[in-house]
This record gives sequence, C-alpha cells and structure tokens, in this order.
Amino acid sequence: ESGSEDIDILPNGLAFISSGFKHPGKEGFAPDGRGEIFLMDLNEDNPRAVELRISRGFDLASFKPHGISTYVD
Repeated sequence: ESGSEDIDILPNGLAFISSGFKHPGKEGFAPDGRGEIFLMDLNEDNPRAVELRISRGFDLASFKPHGISTYVD
C-alpha cells in the first residue's frame, strides 16, 4: 500500500527493498502503515519479495525507511 522507496541490488542478485517512507506532515497512501525491508532473489525464475523480520526491541512504530544501502566486505 505504501510502495517501495528504494532498492539496492548486490552483485550476487539479492535485492533489498525499503518500503513505508512517509514525508512528515504529508498524507500518504497508507498513513498508519509501518516501514518494512524486503528481500528478493533475482536469480529465481519467479522472484518475489519476502519481508525480513526485524529484531525485537527495535522501534517499529517510528520506522519509516527513506533509502537503503548495503556494504559488502
């Protein structure tokens, strides 16, 4: 409902997608929606986005990701 905000694709074909960003003070498609991070394996024949579980203790109520980037060591 809130759409994706950004995507970062690793060299191995895994894509991380941020979703749920809402500009402060502006209406959104899902104003009460929560932020999420999805993983998609682009090597699959029919890739689908799977929501990643976020650790307990993280403030999910205020999580509205704007952008995403990865670091490969």
